[in-house]
Amino acid sequence: MSTAAITRPADAGSSAPDHPLTPLSADEIIAVREIVDSAGLLSADTRFVFVTLDEPDKATVSGFTAGDPIHRRARVLLLDRATGEGSSLLVSVTDREVLHRTGIDAASEGQVPILDQEFEDIESYLLDSAQWVAAMRKRGLEPANVRAVPLSAGVFGHEDEVGQRIVRVLAFYQSDKADLPWAHPIDGIVAYVDLIGRRVVKVVDEIELPVPTERGEWNAEPHGTPTRTDLKPIEITQPEGPSFTVDGNQISWADWTFRFGFDIREGLTLHQLSIRDGEDVRPVIYRASIAEMVVPYADPSPVRYWQNYFDQGEYLFGRYTNSLELGCDCLGDITYFDVTIADEQGNPRVLKNAICLHEEDYGVLWKHTDMFNDMAETRRSRRLVISFFLTIGNYDYGFYWYLYLDGTIELEAKATGIVFTSAHRGPDGFSTEMAPGLGAPFHQHLFSARLDMAVDGDRNTVTEVDAVPVPMGPDNPWGNGFRAQKTPLRTESEAARSADNLKARVWHITNPDKQNRLGQDVGYALHPEGQPALLADPASSIASRAAFATKHLWVTQYDPAQRYPAGDYVNQNPGGAGLPAYVAADRNIEGEDLVLWHTFGLTHFPRPEDWPVMPVDYAGFKLKPVGFFDRNPSLGVPAGPSAHCCED
Repeated sequence: MSTAAITRPADAGSSAPDHPLTPLSADEIIAVREIVDSAGLLSADTRFVFVTLDEPDKATVSGFTAGDPIHRRARVLLLDRATGEGSSLLVSVTDREVLHRTGIDAASEGQVPILDQEFEDIESYLLDSAQWVAAMRKRGLEPANVRAVPLSAGVFGHEDEVGQRIVRVLAFYQSDKADLPWAHPIDGIVAYVDLIGRRVVKVVDEIELPVPTERGEWNAEPHGTPTRTDLKPIEITQPEGPSFTVDGNQISWADWTFRFGFDIREGLTLHQLSIRDGEDVRPVIYRASIAEMVVPYADPSPVRYWQNYFDQGEYLFGRYTNSLELGCDCLGDITYFDVTIADEQGNPRVLKNAICLHEEDYGVLWKHTDMFNDMAETRRSRRLVISFFLTIGNYDYGFYWYLYLDGTIELEAKATGIVFTSAHRGPDGFSTEMAPGLGAPFHQHLFSARLDMAVDGDRNTVTEVDAVPVPMGPDNPWGNGFRAQKTPLRTESEAARSADNLKARVWHITNPDKQNRLGQDVGYALHPEGQPALLADPASSIASRAAFATKHLWVTQYDPAQRYPAGDYVNQNPGGAGLPAYVAADRNIEGEDLVLWHTFGLTHFPRPEDWPVMPVDYAGFKLKPVGFFDRNPSLGVPAGPSAHCCED
């Protein structure tokens, strides 16, 4: 069998769910819309911002057995485009009723995420603005050829914006259909748009800067690159098919078992991640997701100081998930999964080939050649990969969860696409010159992983572990000693921590009720990459609104209502929501049901090599077993076929 793929439809088989964590089906999404309509909550101006499964409580999920009744509920966000009123609903699909409706106070809580339809209407508002049109003509530009890039407004103390639904708009020029607008930023000007009034309310025209003229398509002259002809094909084959099995949304591979879900805010989610150890199936993580990301920019100019956006909480990035293609996005023996989401009218929409599942060879797993007993053994590693890719504006992001045969769990975020551009204002500015006159502002991509841990059970403890030298003295006369310094994190306030690569800092998540054969508490270690956290000033607006990104680690006592590190409503939220509010109670975190929130990401000083399309850059973290097993759990991996090994 050569490179091949199968696709599992979004609603394989019956639409009736077989498990409490089965994602909403198309029939259920239709039912949600009907229920909301019957409750009198829909008008011609009402839009569905967000519809997702309301996951049952842990006890219900953990105690479920096949055949048990399943009560289905959905969480829904609505927006009235005429008034700007946002509301949150809890809908029982099973009982066909709206259980709860809460209005959202825009001034204190923030706005619901921005709709696609709102983005699509922006250019017409700009063309209706005499001030905007005059500013374009002053620059010698045809207004109809100006592409608008509306971005979330943030909160910066502008009194006239309190409670208003606002976006800010930067502009790029497109001279013809094939032209890449990102190559031609119209810098020095920004428009503020009222999405409810549907008009431009302010134009800030700071300075006239030259619009870069060099074309930016990846194959444009004068830098068009011929396609290479010297790379020979690589084929990945599994003659007997893949080693994993799929049952609904449950995946089993090697000793691993988990379920997956998907919604347009978090994208791919993993649930009930467990590993078999002998006759026991031992839980590791109850739920894992990337729960938020923020992209803060470093340009403090009057037209760009506000440029910081939350691709999940403000834009719901999962709705931009790519339909993956065999041989391009995924290589090998691939299983694809379609995903069903709700569109802005509340109707089901299928994202084809949204999730990719496959195995990969991963080099040497373990190896030793021994001088004493003639041992010469090598075992090859492989990993299970479940992933999705999305395009949001100029950037493309891939999120890859890896499971390994030695019990390691890894998340890798891949960033590619096109850097957000500006005019280049000189070497003392806040951008890199990418092409003549074309700048790319310095920025960060910071992600928050929400890890609802369950290391051999729901009672866990977190310890910070540093490598520290031992001073010379009677116990270390030659000065070569060093130890692992272990600091228990006892309360939520103590557990807001920063990584420290100079100390090889990791965090152990252990179970005080379970010990291995050596009497050690069983555990997993979170290994951070230790790249910079948020670089904005602590007094800045973005540091308040993205407080999660100021620390690499937060630990909270589990609360099902605490789902998002920047709060439920991120768009135009004034700050302090999410993790700062969660940890204010300073709850005990020793021997409790714990959630770890891990910040990781990239600090991007763009290079000329990142233009016109950026090679993939990587960020992520690992969870590795530490005393969770009694010995190497991958000893049972068979040796490779001799035909695949070199012999004399």
